[in-house]
Amino acid sequence: MLIVILWLMLSSANAQVPTVEQAKKYFEVKKYAEAKKILLSIKEESRDYAAAQFYLGRISFEEKNYEDAAEYFEEAVEINTKNAEYYTWLGDTYGTIAKDANVMRQGFLAPKMKEAWEQAILLDATSINPRLSLIEYYTQAPGFMGGSYEKAHEVANQIKKLNAAQGHRAAGNVYFKQEKFSEAEKEFTAMVKADPNTASSLVNFYVNQKQYTKAFAVNEESLKRNAGDMQAVYQAGRISAISGERLDAGEANLIKYLQYTPKPGEPSHAGAHMRLGNIYEKRGKKGEAKKAYETSLKLDANMKEAKEGLDRLK
Repeated sequence: MLIVILWLMLSSANAQVPTVEQAKKYFEVKKYAEAKKILLSIKEESRDYAAAQFYLGRISFEEKNYEDAAEYFEEAVEINTKNAEYYTWLGDTYGTIAKDANVMRQGFLAPKMKEAWEQAILLDATSINPRLSLIEYYTQAPGFMGGSYEKAHEVANQIKKLNAAQGHRAAGNVYFKQEKFSEAEKEFTAMVKADPNTASSLVNFYVNQKQYTKAFAVNEESLKRNAGDMQAVYQAGRISAISGERLDAGEANLIKYLQYTPKPGEPSHAGAHMRLGNIYEKRGKKGEAKKAYETSLKLDANMKEAKEGLDRLK
């Protein structure tokens, strides 16, 4: 009987010990307060302390508290020097801070972010995300801070060996920034051949180049492959909204998309309402356009193009 009581006491005590896995579950459903409460209770001597600091950093990043996020990630890599993901997020956070920093601080952060991504690649030679971040660095930084299109292409070629579609997309983006549009088109076309599910990036390229016939054609191929591809359904409406062509079909596709619940990373309903407003505006239906723009802003107050649409209708 005594053994049973002791076992129950130990089981109860163990059940109350907070763990990173418990916090991670809250984090994944965006219950940040609950996750943070657990993570802050994990003691420094715990073997999970580095992971706790990492997820505190992730929470701070999601809440746009980038300075706090950097401190948490710095703590995580100081404790665990072998985790590539920790270094990737540290570098990405430095990069995010640098975007709004003055020139002096950008100069201070530049080598730190680059070193973090390079360390992530050393720790995990198959990692793609830190390579993508490095490409952004090489294409945005001035030459005296290490910016180089040549180095960006070298990294894109590394990615091609790991994932052909992502590598071609990365190379296409570099060429696009160089305004070498013919080369960019070749890379984006190769990307779709490697993985047809990436066709939206080629569509976006053609829309940016105002080559709407090609954009419609590529998107139609996606819908032929999979009529239930809701991103392609949205793209069909978006192309119409931007080009002013095939407005009836564009409206129907956007209405269809609004009956679908987008997954993380897919176009939002706010964006769909905004594009629907574009179509109504092009048709001279000012009242319906205004209503669509207002609905877009109710769903996302930061939808800049919806605000611009309302301003045009005044």
